[in-house]
Amino acid sequence: MNLSGLVIIVGIPFVGWCGYLGWRWWQRHQRRQLATQKLPRELVGFLQRMVPLYRRIPTDLQQQVQGYVNIFLHDKHFVGCGGLEVTDQMRVTIAGNACLLLLNRDTNHFPGFQSILVYPDTYLAKQVTMDGDIVIHHESNRAGESWYGGPLVLSWADVLRGISDPADGHNVVLHEFAHKLDEQNGIVDGLPILRSTDDYAVWTEVLNREFTDLIERTERCKNNVIDAYGATSPPEFFAVATESFYERGALMKKELPVLYQQLEAFYGVDPAGWR
Repeated sequence: MNLSGLVIIVGIPFVGWCGYLGWRWWQRHQRRQLATQKLPRELVGFLQRMVPLYRRIPTDLQQQVQGYVNIFLHDKHFVGCGGLEVTDQMRVTIAGNACLLLLNRDTNHFPGFQSILVYPDTYLAKQVTMDGDIVIHHESNRAGESWYGGPLVLSWADVLRGISDPADGHNVVLHEFAHKLDEQNGIVDGLPILRSTDDYAVWTEVLNREFTDLIERTERCKNNVIDAYGATSPPEFFAVATESFYERGALMKKELPVLYQQLEAFYGVDPAGWR
């Protein structure tokens, strides 16, 4: 029996698998190296000026952010749209806000996509909806959006509006990257991958109840912690609650303590205690 053909046939996928494992090892090694490197002074200056929450977090978390921003800038590709030229300041502003969501977590990057499209201002996005058998095409103004399994889109003007008041609960970068965390389990439903399998039952109970309560508070015009847009759907509730958790932590902890506790356990930080 001639085994040479068998060796070739079996050897190709084996070599390919070894190559993949080698690539994964190199990728993890590279990210560990990047995570320990300090950002250049100019980029740290951008963090201090353009990411107000960065100035509030403890020094050890600032070091984490710098390392994660290194990885983010290495992994992600920024594309200017509508004539916008993306600068280093823009990249660091977006990366710095996004990486706040990664603090004290096992992962130090946002997997599954590479491109971030940045428009100068609010942009028009095409939408298709169904009314029975009728297909309706229309356009809507967007400050940002996260495409499932694809790029993330931001309006730079809305990024600036979001960081102009770090206590108003509006931050489009935190919002859209929360959607990216949400989709990592294969579906965007307001239920991201939690730290332990034991956490899912309580999370589901609490988030569903808080979502229903937000709808009722919005209808009564008695809502003052989470933006009413969170009442749109469970995924939007998770993203909007994330904005308020980071920017209005003390208020959320006081008025919605059970929700705050769940988000604190998920994100591994306590914004209510930041200076």
